[in-house]
Amino acid sequence: MVSHAGGAVPGMSPLRRSLGRRSFLRSLGGAALIPAVGLPLAGCGGDSGSGGGSGGGGGGKPSGSLTFVYYGDANQQKSYEALFTKFRSEHPEITLKAQGIAAKSWADFANTVSTRLAGGQPLDVVQIATEGQRIFASKGLLEPLDPYIAKDQAMVDAYYKDTSPEIQGWLKQYASPDGKTYYIPGGYNTMALYVSDKIFSAAGVTPPTDTWSWDEFRAAGEAIKSKTGAFLTSVGSGYFTDVMPWLTNNGASTFNEDWTQITFNSPAAVEALTFARSLVVDGFAPKPGGTFDAPTALSQGKIASFGGGRWPTLDLVRLKAVDGVELVKWPMKAKAGSPVGWDAWPILKGSKNKDAAWTLISYLMSQEFGEQTVVGGGAVPARISVATGPSFLQNAPKNTQLLYELLKVATPIPAPNRGAEIQAVIEDAWLQGISGTKDPQTALNDATTKLQSLLT
Repeated sequence: MVSHAGGAVPGMSPLRRSLGRRSFLRSLGGAALIPAVGLPLAGCGGDSGSGGGSGGGGGGKPSGSLTFVYYGDANQQKSYEALFTKFRSEHPEITLKAQGIAAKSWADFANTVSTRLAGGQPLDVVQIATEGQRIFASKGLLEPLDPYIAKDQAMVDAYYKDTSPEIQGWLKQYASPDGKTYYIPGGYNTMALYVSDKIFSAAGVTPPTDTWSWDEFRAAGEAIKSKTGAFLTSVGSGYFTDVMPWLTNNGASTFNEDWTQITFNSPAAVEALTFARSLVVDGFAPKPGGTFDAPTALSQGKIASFGGGRWPTLDLVRLKAVDGVELVKWPMKAKAGSPVGWDAWPILKGSKNKDAAWTLISYLMSQEFGEQTVVGGGAVPARISVATGPSFLQNAPKNTQLLYELLKVATPIPAPNRGAEIQAVIEDAWLQGISGTKDPQTALNDATTKLQSLLT
């Protein structure tokens, strides 16, 4: 499991950066932090301007104050401010307040957002990760975007034409409880392996050009261990970064496709956990526990590979260690796969300046904004033309386009309404399995029993 500093970077929620980044709704599993459906969110939204109100466009030009909230600290504030320079110059009538919430995890971020909403603080647009999209929509916190989309249909159609049809479909499937549109999709991450060509070459191993099996992965580890002394990879218990890659590459997942049935203790899931545990037992991966800086270890020749989406590229750039690193597919048993998670932009129902909020979201959809997020961005940009273009692929590991290509075999990170509590159970069980405190079958059986109570 790769550990990174928390915090967001433009174009990317920190859900893709840190050890606990999948803690988005740790405390949002219950309804205590979410205002009840139907209750007015008094005072939510920016100062009303001439473009305030709802329904997809008023008679005047949107203006007034607008608050956009993202997950990030002071280190990201300057980067975000730079992203919005063009927006402010094009829309001087809108006073944009981009606010980063410095949180330890997505749980802390979500708690803070919910507390602000309940207290009537003005929030208009919020950057929301996959795990939060379903619960925010189901709690009635968001404004339907369909009237706005209809008003600017040509612009939205052009954006959708240049974005992943898979993510568009998943948003409808998982974040549209009543058939209405609540989100415009943003950047995303899949999971690949970052591989050191230098270490593989020293061991006489050639990285795969397509799929490779668990047996081939283990054989590579044996050669690397004996000839270089380096670890093959890292093994952890992060839901997105560790659990789901092993499951999806064995045709398994934690839930069925509509997230109504638990499949975490299926034979394929047990087999995946057993294999991950074997990598630790046989010395191909460091023992779990503590913090392991995989990008630094790879640059120092101590580890041959680690899992990640776009975000580890930022660390490799910082370490001046991009050269000699390439992205390859995760090793597979039953079938090739990857988890996927994405960010999205809604308008909060309590916003008093919805037209201005839509103006901001329209800017976030622009080609220019997509190009800007490439610099320092830890997610794959939403626009295909950017994600496969030179600005994204330069100064990055070889085969970085794989992150986009993996969408074809990806599985959305399952996030039912009590997703935070569910995530905790899943990660605890996986940690028990890879650390050996429980055998894999028992760990996943016990977890399944706990998960059943969270679905009722």
